[in-house]
Amino acid sequence: MMYDVIIIGAGPAGASAAIYTARGNLKTLVIDKAPNTGALAITHKIANYPGVIGELSGKDLLDTMREQAKGFGAEFIQTTITAVDVEGDTKYVFTADGIYEGKSIVIATGSKGRNRMLPGEENLLGRGVSTCATCDGAFFEGKTVAVIGDSEEALEEAQALTKFTDKIYFVVPRPELQGVHHVPDLPNTDMLYKSKPLEVLGDQHVKGLRIRTASGAEEVLDVDGVFVFLSGSKPGTDFLQDQVPLDEDGFMVLDSLMQSPVAGVFGAGEVRRTPVKQAVVAAADGAIAAMAVDKFINKRAQLIPQYK
Repeated sequence: MMYDVIIIGAGPAGASAAIYTARGNLKTLVIDKAPNTGALAITHKIANYPGVIGELSGKDLLDTMREQAKGFGAEFIQTTITAVDVEGDTKYVFTADGIYEGKSIVIATGSKGRNRMLPGEENLLGRGVSTCATCDGAFFEGKTVAVIGDSEEALEEAQALTKFTDKIYFVVPRPELQGVHHVPDLPNTDMLYKSKPLEVLGDQHVKGLRIRTASGAEEVLDVDGVFVFLSGSKPGTDFLQDQVPLDEDGFMVLDSLMQSPVAGVFGAGEVRRTPVKQAVVAAADGAIAAMAVDKFINKRAQLIPQYK
């Protein structure tokens, strides 16, 4: 069976793209090997997604988006992708359950986490452990948190947290922040350089963070939350096997319409150098990519927005 578009990834970017392509009468297939394990799916609370009043879980938001796409006719399957061939007019996606063919393809596989989590980190994700200060910072108003990281991203996230928290322990495993020429004064923040995070403590909620300080001594920080921004998160583009141009860090090279230099290949979400990691940004990427797919499939001169 030939699909107009195959979307790889069912997170906010992929689900949003599927809503738009299916609603545009394009035969749409969405493939995801683990739809409930992405960054949004494991987010415990969301309170800032436009149009959604109150709090809901990331999984609930994604379920709603996916059901919306299915309502317009998109097909979703869960399987493991082993390889792709995107160089010809027909795009082939090889999976554990067979080969799928499409006229175009959207890569929306998000980013890969670090190879190893801290002890206690995975168990407490969404229960005090977070990887997004702008998403979850408001839930820690007046509380004490730890930020773990060694990059400019970690610094930016810590700056965002200072708007809400009473106290921040900034745990930096290296002697300095990488790629940061000037570290501004952060209010109510202790910079702990050369400090190695060892374990996130707690049962149902975060109760502390055990670290090894620069002196070699172990210490437990009394914190209500732990925000992790350690190096190692990379875009999930390895399976493309050099068939699509990537930059030095593995991000897809895309234009403003989410098109890659390879005809019929598009990207959305954290496979590109997105300015911020937010569900609403990924969803917007997916919408743009989908309308670009419609332009490509129907050989249009320009995008046609879906107003009605």
